[in-house]
Amino acid sequence: MFSLFNKNCEIGIRFSKEVQEKYIKEFNSSIYKSYGTVIKVYVLILEAMFKDLDNFAKYLDESYDYVMSLDLNRISNL
Repeated sequence: MFSLFNKNCEIGIRFSKEVQEKYIKEFNSSIYKSYGTVIKVYVLILEAMFKDLDNFAKYLDESYDYVMSLDLNRISNL
């Protein structure tokens, strides 16, 4: 998965650690939380990040590309 939607109508998108830090600083965001659990590999997407749908699509593409680059064997053994 590369994006999540929780009961509070919040969107979380999965990024690499470096990109997470960049977007958290750039948009004054935070790590995503769902049902009281911190989901460390996802960034909370604030309204400012999805007002421009073209940029939002780029964030989704960036996340998808990152997830598809992950070694699935390593992940399944965690």
